[in-house]
Amino acid sequence: QVQLVESGGGLVQAGGSLRLSCAASGGTFSSYPMAWFRQAPGKEREFVSAIPWSGGHTYYADSVKGRFTISRDNAKNTLYLQMNSLQPEDTASYYCAAGRAYTDLRSWTYWGQGTQVTVSS
Repeated sequence: QVQLVESGGGLVQAGGSLRLSCAASGGTFSSYPMAWFRQAPGKEREFVSAIPWSGGHTYYADSVKGRFTISRDNAKNTLYLQMNSLQPEDTASYYCAAGRAYTDLRSWTYWGQGTQVTVSS
């Protein structure tokens, strides 16, 4: 069973930066496709970014493209999300997710508990 624990959220002013981390345990991290999602109050959860198990091409929602960067460190079993130029509309709970080993980016089986990001104007 894969366990995911996010950290790095907090309160930041508009224009600021944060780096989220997602520590994985209970499986072979390098075999899992990974992603970040977010959910703002009163809204549905939305996709933010994803990275394949093999690394390589990464994917972003249009709303964060050019501002956020997803990366993974397989030696540390950790997924990251570098968030720059944060805006109030980025305020949400951020969740990391993992798919089953060696699968593509279409389904997500394991979820973390989330970390809150609040951007003040």
